[in-house]
Amino acid sequence: MAEQGISLVYGGGNVGLMGTVAKAVLDHGGYVTGIIPEFLKSRERLLHEVQETIVVPDMHTRKRLMFERADAFVALPGGIGTLEELVEQMTWSQLGQHTKPILMLSIKNFWKPLLTLIAHMREQGFIRPGLELNYLVAERVEEVIPMLENAARRIGIVENADLIETKF
Repeated sequence: MAEQGISLVYGGGNVGLMGTVAKAVLDHGGYVTGIIPEFLKSRERLLHEVQETIVVPDMHTRKRLMFERADAFVALPGGIGTLEELVEQMTWSQLGQHTKPILMLSIKNFWKPLLTLIAHMREQGFIRPGLELNYLVAERVEEVIPMLENAARRIGIVENADLIETKF
């Protein structure tokens, strides 16, 4: 990301998968913005080396700011918070609130159960024609940036768009 001039907007912590991604972006000279609610500062342990840390009052404000500052969303393998944030962005996209690319990084088929559920919902008529979900699925890390760049070109987002991973 850093080598291609892509900034990272994420949840602000220094542990887990996203902490590792943020440190890698920083190690390669990239720009990182962490957005964290006040109540999570002690639980998630802030990554203090980031260029910008924004402390917000609650999760809703965190997600809104992350949405506003991002041009694309990448869901890495994660927990229930990751799932919630991914589905929220998919819902907003489905309802026409944004056209930003949404990508799931499905290493070792991590997201396969969700993709199966989405297919089931479609088959059962709960995702109707005209209200399709728009998302990308990458199976390897190396696919993420090229897929997002292609999607960004198709929808007219500028080159070197900021990426977001809202713990997702």
